[in-house]
Amino acid sequence: MAEPKQDQFEEEQAPAAEEEAAKVDAADPEVELELLRAERDELRDRMLRALADAENSRKRAERDRREAEHYGGSRLARDLLPVYDNLKRAIDAASEEERNIAGGVIEGVELTMRELINIFSKHGVTPVAPEVGDSFDPQMHQAMFEAPVPETKAGEIIQVMAEGFLLHDRLLRPAQVGVSSNPG
Repeated sequence: MAEPKQDQFEEEQAPAAEEEAAKVDAADPEVELELLRAERDELRDRMLRALADAENSRKRAERDRREAEHYGGSRLARDLLPVYDNLKRAIDAASEEERNIAGGVIEGVELTMRELINIFSKHGVTPVAPEVGDSFDPQMHQAMFEAPVPETKAGEIIQVMAEGFLLHDRLLRPAQVGVSSNPG
């Protein structure tokens, strides 16, 4: 007997559900229009976000490509700096007597040095060559020591041990310098 009551309950509820559905169907064009507008707005928002993401990705990829083009050789350039330093030391160490005896060898070293400098400049590597008496710039120089030298001001370069180098606008290696620590 429990089953007939359940069937009877469902039969009584069915007309009420049909009436609710009929009410929704009667208002359906307006409700459906609002639902479609909401869906349209959501899809437009998603599309605009996707377009913005695509544009940002394109800009990021272009920036990364430019940086790779400009700075991709920085490791190689940094590895070649000791070669430059050694060639410079060899040229500076040659006395006039040695130039007379081994002029061809020293000339070959000078030509190699010039070629290396040309290759550096071709690829955007420029020297940072401070002079004695210049002011110390922590962005471009590395202080190797400080010494109180008479007749100098504090923060003045008193010795240049190694030139620094820039790759385009980035510092590859700071110039290595000695700095005066004179108090006055």
